Amino acid sequence: MTKADIVNEIAKSTGIEKVTVQKTVEALMDTIKTSMVAGNNVYLRGFGSFIVKKRAKKTARNISKNTTIIIPAHNIPAFKPAKSFVNKVKSHTKK
Repeated sequence: MTKADIVNEIAKSTGIEKVTVQKTVEALMDTIKTSMVAGNNVYLRGFGSFIVKKRAKKTARNISKNTTIIIPAHNIPAFKPAKSFVNKVKSHTKK
C-alpha cells in the first residue's frame, strides 16, 4: 500500500476531500520526522512507537580492500508495533 492508497482509503471512508487528507497525512509524517530528528520518540497508542535507536561505535571490515574501518556511533529511526497490532497481524495470516 502506498501513500496515495492510504489517502484514497481515508478519503473514501471519511468523505473528506483527497486534497485535505493528503495535507493531513503529509503533516503527520512531517511532525513524526521532525520529532525524531530532534531525538524524541513518537508514541501512537494501539498502533506503535516510532523510536530513535542508538547504535554504538563499532569496527567493520571492507572486504574488497581488506581493511578495517570504524563506524562511529549514530542514531537510526525504528518502528516498534503495539502488542495489539502484532496480535492482529499474527491472527490474520494468509494460508
